[in-house]
Amino acid sequence: MTGAPTTGGTTTTVAVVGAGVAGLGAAYALRDADADVTVFERRESVGGRAATRRRDECVYDVGANYLKSDSERVSRLVREELADGLAEVEGAVWTFDAEGEISPGRDDDAPKWTYREGVAALGERLRDAGGATVRLGTEVTGLSREDEDWRIETADTTPETADAVVLTPPAPATAGLLDRARWDDSRREALRDEISSVSYRTILTVALRYDRPIDRPFYALVNTDKAHDLGWVAREECKPGHVPDGESLLVVQPSPEWSAARHDDADDEIAEAAADRTADLLDDHALRSFDWADVVRWQNALPDSGADRGALARAADADLFFAGDWVAGEGRLHAALESGLEAGERVADSLT
Repeated sequence: MTGAPTTGGTTTTVAVVGAGVAGLGAAYALRDADADVTVFERRESVGGRAATRRRDECVYDVGANYLKSDSERVSRLVREELADGLAEVEGAVWTFDAEGEISPGRDDDAPKWTYREGVAALGERLRDAGGATVRLGTEVTGLSREDEDWRIETADTTPETADAVVLTPPAPATAGLLDRARWDDSRREALRDEISSVSYRTILTVALRYDRPIDRPFYALVNTDKAHDLGWVAREECKPGHVPDGESLLVVQPSPEWSAARHDDADDEIAEAAADRTADLLDDHALRSFDWADVVRWQNALPDSGADRGALARAADADLFFAGDWVAGEGRLHAALESGLEAGERVADSLT
């Protein structure tokens, strides 16, 4: 790193942009480094797509449905360091095709985790364990490179300097920051172009609450041929502590095509249309009549691919690092978390 860790009594500072699990993972990996770490988050909550809502004693995950990982590092971190309130989802994931034909399968033996208070608790646990300063409601609007420092500009505070920066917002937002950055280096445009090439799928989440149980032999259904209006239907009552006994709450995520076409429709129209398609899929016409619904829009939900890691790595000499599911090339919660841990480790290594 060009900024020395402790030169003249000055501690190295690291700015992490974004408090999703990637950004919080980076901060966690830096917890023992000789650095002051500040995480900037434009929203008023941490976790990004690890998002949970609550209504009428129901707890329901509206972005990522759970955390599941083949990575021993992520699994160990969750089970040992972030385990308070951890809950395993009960039931298997089955599949359905374009014709609505439902089949067992798709699931494996790996546990699917959430928390009794919702998957958003993952972000909260990471924040607390990492010990970084997390500034909510603070949007980073600009970056500039001045000598060997980065200048961090925000919408409503005095600009700050950092020795290193980790960018974790979705690829379009990260590319936008680089496009506006005052950094006289040929890598800026190359990075902007590479990152802006990552396309995203728009996904709606529709929560449908019913005052009766919906008995099925599976936790969730996933469309495997990508040719149905629905992509995912899950029974939130399969998560301990999420839904009162005798009730049911379905979390429905339509296909990206359906979601994009309906994105600007009114919430009640989206909910009714999603309930109709769900009733058809589950062959239960009574599901058209729900007690209440909640609609969440994810404009940049899942990346279609990943940015070239070699291109991203060339920015490390300028103390600029990247993390997120778009870096990992997989729109899964564990991939974003592992990407953040790896980025934080690279920053920590540069401090030595």
